[in-house]
Amino acid sequence: MSRTTTALVAPELNGKFVLQDVYLSEIQPDEVLVEIEASGLCHTDLSCAVGILPCRPNAVLGHEGGGKVLSVGSEVTHVQPGDKVLLSFTHCESCHACKSGHPAYCHTFNDRNFGGSRPDGSSAMLTSPGGEPIYSTFFGQSSFARHTLVHRSSVVKVPESTNLALYAPLGCGMQTGAGAVLNSLNVKEGSTVAVFGVGSVGMAAVMAAAKIRKARVVIAVDLQDSRLELAKELGATHGVRGDKENVVERIREICGTNGCDYAVDATGVPAVIRTMIDSLGTLGRASTVGAPGPGKTVAVDVMEQLTFGKEYVGCCEGDSLPNEFVPYLIEAHQKGLFPLDKFIKYYDFKDYEQAIADSKSGKAIKAVLKW
Repeated sequence: MSRTTTALVAPELNGKFVLQDVYLSEIQPDEVLVEIEASGLCHTDLSCAVGILPCRPNAVLGHEGGGKVLSVGSEVTHVQPGDKVLLSFTHCESCHACKSGHPAYCHTFNDRNFGGSRPDGSSAMLTSPGGEPIYSTFFGQSSFARHTLVHRSSVVKVPESTNLALYAPLGCGMQTGAGAVLNSLNVKEGSTVAVFGVGSVGMAAVMAAAKIRKARVVIAVDLQDSRLELAKELGATHGVRGDKENVVERIREICGTNGCDYAVDATGVPAVIRTMIDSLGTLGRASTVGAPGPGKTVAVDVMEQLTFGKEYVGCCEGDSLPNEFVPYLIEAHQKGLFPLDKFIKYYDFKDYEQAIADSKSGKAIKAVLKW
């Protein structure tokens, strides 16, 4: 195939994208050449495109890809040409976190996923043969391209029958929300859970808590009635309007105690995080999955943390092993326990502006771009 392909490029960090030709570098030994069929549109992509999260101009983003393997580097053994794959975050495979089963906490996670280049500093995409480097290898994949070079650690082999467009969002958002519940917090059956912000990540947390872990109470907190109603369709037992009710008091009333057992924040908004922590009951555990950008802080009541034994932890990518967790979530969906199809909306890549607008307005809970 030609090494020139089409990609969705962010020329400046102003939130605008354009479809244009880019040139792929030579495949490296640890890379896989993938023809992308679909890619989820994630809030992280939009945050990078405006500079809230680390990025540079002239960027090819996208990190929830699904496609077909065209060729593999000499060091790649787990996939071969013709395989269907879903794409997730990249990691070094050799640090203590990676070797101990926690690759989402790879010691070089930020450099590898947000650095915009390969670990050796080279670029997987150029403006033209011998041209300027493009910010790429985003999360090891840069899946906003028709063809892309992907680091082997990002590649998850899936069966030939897999609906790649449906399951593409599992690579980041869905596994993050579900993993916060199942891995980071290890929510127990019969417990009480509050989820703050029910976009796609929060919806994944709701489904995992209600349908997979069978929590007794699952409270969705959001500013939009439509999202709260959908969350209840997906398993939430209660919906709370964060702008119209005293959230902490309402959660305590629903739970019938001094707070909930577990909570997940999918907003990244410091004030919401503080409310989430305040809503925890005795020995409650809470986790943040929303990314607000560097430098944001939250103050906590130290005596409450101390006397009630509260815990507040971060959660990156659901603390998941994508090669195991992505197939697990596919199976959960097929069993009716993870009905992500209820809130996915598909768009042709050429209609990316509409997909972005619908994502920002809330018209689309989860937009997926298809070639």
